[in-house]
Amino acid sequence: MSRYTGPKNRVARKFGANIFGRARNPLLHKPNPPGMHGAKRKKQSDYGLQLAEKQKLCAVYGMLTQKQLLKAYKTALQHPGNTAHNFLQLLECRLDNIVFRLRLAPTIFAAQQLVAHGHILVDGKKVDRRSFQVQTGMVVSIKEKSRKMKTILAAKSNSSREVPSYLALMEDNFAGKMEMLPEGDQISLPILINIPIICEFLAHTT
Repeated sequence: MSRYTGPKNRVARKFGANIFGRARNPLLHKPNPPGMHGAKRKKQSDYGLQLAEKQKLCAVYGMLTQKQLLKAYKTALQHPGNTAHNFLQLLECRLDNIVFRLRLAPTIFAAQQLVAHGHILVDGKKVDRRSFQVQTGMVVSIKEKSRKMKTILAAKSNSSREVPSYLALMEDNFAGKMEMLPEGDQISLPILINIPIICEFLAHTT
């Protein structure tokens, strides 16, 4: 199971947004992109634009790998309806992302660790697979023995981050319920991302 361990602030500066939701804003003192003189941009090709959008999406959902992204895209192709919508919905319903959205973890990376280390329950059963797809009606919670962890308590007390409307937060139980599958207007990303362009890019790699 791969996990990104590189410089997160550098990635955030590259895209010009605090995409990981970290308490210390990496752009506060260095608002320019990394590189000498802020790395002046050259005009991008169509391929370059597609690649940049894909990289932004991977970063937002916790530095996903090409393999993880491609797997979600192939699954989206099998579902009826709009592929771009299905693709984003699958990423949004990943267990690590739901843990983050429910404010049970301060960042998407902390959420990934909580899942991988067995601190997360789904309908009362331990699930340690970050890509697990949370379905409507499922309850995601923190194990009782893990509820005093400083990381979890700090995230829970941070009311500045809103819980999406497709989720119902049960604060007293360190839990939340998936009320419905997220629609496009219920998914709030920290940076503008062109999902259809990413789907076009992935279509050429299948």
